[in-house]
Amino acid sequence: MLPMTPKAKQRLFMTIVLLAGLFAILKLTYWVHFYQGKIDIQQQSEKQLKELVSFLDGALSRYESIPHVLSTNPMLANVLNDQQNLQKVQELNLYLEEIQHVTEASDIYLIDALGIAIAASNWQQPFSFIGKDYSFRPYYTDAISGNLGRYYAVGTSSDKRGFYFSYPIYQQGGKGILGAIIVKVDIADIEQQSTSIAMAGQYQFLISDPDDIVFISSVDEWRLTSLTPLTQTKQYALNASKRYAERPISELLIKPQYQDDSTSNGHIYHIREGNSQAQYMDTHHLMTKAGWRVHILAPLKPLHESMPALMLLSASIYLLLALGLLFSSERRRNLQRMQLAQSLLEQRVEERTYDLQQANDRLKDTQDELIQAAKLTVIGSLSASINHELNQPLAALRSYAQNTQTFLARNMQDKALDNLKIIIELTDRLADIVGQFKSFTRKSQGTDSATDLKGCIKQALTIVQPEIDKQGVELDVLLPEGQYQVWGDKVRLQQVFVNIMSNAIVAMQQSVIRKLSIRVNCQDKFCISIQDSGPGVRESQMEKIFEPYFTTSERTGLGLGLSISQRIIESMQGQINVANAEDGGAIFQIILPIYLAEERQSL
Repeated sequence: MLPMTPKAKQRLFMTIVLLAGLFAILKLTYWVHFYQGKIDIQQQSEKQLKELVSFLDGALSRYESIPHVLSTNPMLANVLNDQQNLQKVQELNLYLEEIQHVTEASDIYLIDALGIAIAASNWQQPFSFIGKDYSFRPYYTDAISGNLGRYYAVGTSSDKRGFYFSYPIYQQGGKGILGAIIVKVDIADIEQQSTSIAMAGQYQFLISDPDDIVFISSVDEWRLTSLTPLTQTKQYALNASKRYAERPISELLIKPQYQDDSTSNGHIYHIREGNSQAQYMDTHHLMTKAGWRVHILAPLKPLHESMPALMLLSASIYLLLALGLLFSSERRRNLQRMQLAQSLLEQRVEERTYDLQQANDRLKDTQDELIQAAKLTVIGSLSASINHELNQPLAALRSYAQNTQTFLARNMQDKALDNLKIIIELTDRLADIVGQFKSFTRKSQGTDSATDLKGCIKQALTIVQPEIDKQGVELDVLLPEGQYQVWGDKVRLQQVFVNIMSNAIVAMQQSVIRKLSIRVNCQDKFCISIQDSGPGVRESQMEKIFEPYFTTSERTGLGLGLSISQRIIESMQGQINVANAEDGGAIFQIILPIYLAEERQSL
């Protein structure tokens, strides 16, 4: 066998340390989770125990005062003094039956001083208590002694589990005790309601008597079993007391042996349930008046079921930390190489970014030049109309100036002043026309701002108005009242309107009816419709009409106007569409978002 190298020894040592640490962390996780889980379960069980005991006390206290109240009725003492009077006995039977229905007790019956029942609410039943001897019951002994009796037992006549309350019946004047009145409470009803409470709380319960016999339980097979070993002496005592009548009593399969410790809780037992054993934590409380010991048995199965996932989580965290420590040294060695590679990469990225920025700037300049070229193309196509528009005011200026000279020579100063006013108005009109074309032809600064939509449309109409007049186009403009703004470049938006209007005028050159309609609707967004009465757009050209350098015989030019217009509108978060109108002609729709100053400030 070859000797191990130092590196192999180091790996073996690290593996052993890693496995030892894993075992320790799993052991610690199990102990901590199980210990804390037991504390939580016990605290929860103590709360549930208080609720259950409170319910049981309330259920029994409903009937505790009934025997005392009934003992004050003189009818009971009269029947005890005159037991042979069958009419009085029958009247008492009917009275006790009525009280039994009202109080919802199981049975109510009257016994004499010898323990013989002489009247009962179940007088008409086959298992009537009348004539039965109950002198062996402790509740009889307590009542004859002048005390309120409490006792749990299985009825010897009805074979039903019940809790008995008894109270003495005194002779008039309180000179002696004639008998006792007994009220029996059906334990089955209390057990059923307690089981519903236990199911809601997700626990089991049982109630044992002073002999450690389970007589109430949420689990059927636990009922009438003994928590402690059922010795011969104990069996003989149970038979002698007749507490459980003829019911057989067996031992409860519980491990370890039940500890009858009234001072401590939290014992864990394995108890038989069906065909298997379940682990429970016992929390109990002694009900002193009733002589009952109430046990809350909280299942530990959920605690055990949650353990594998928690241990897996702990193991995963431990292994991740261990692997992190093991690879930290390797990471430190690789860090310098990574930093060097990152530096080289950042340098290359900066170089590429610079190149892309330069290319982007050149592209932007090219785009601006194309936009400017498209503007000049539009102005060129409108040049004849512009000259006509300018020549008319100039000719009028000359005529009015000559007339003014004549009026001044004739000393007609009033008419000369009127002519000067007209000359000033014509000069202002020339200045407005030239200003609009000067604003339109200069390059945009590329800055967005709140732009008056109606103002842009009117300025665009001023530019194309000479061509409209020249071509004899009927202009139909309908703009909404009020001020409406969009966010964008004023000059570029004006160019979009000029491009579309100019195209519309060109398209109508061969049409008999020449009409240009402009509409602005405002709902969620602005919708600007520009419709001409030309031949419309062919279906085959609909998808290409916004492509660069695309043109038709009807619409001449560089083929850049609509493409540039689309880019401008999209940069303003809008869209531009074209369609053919039902009555002929093309409709261009420009949809733009409404500018709201509040939204822009929040952005």
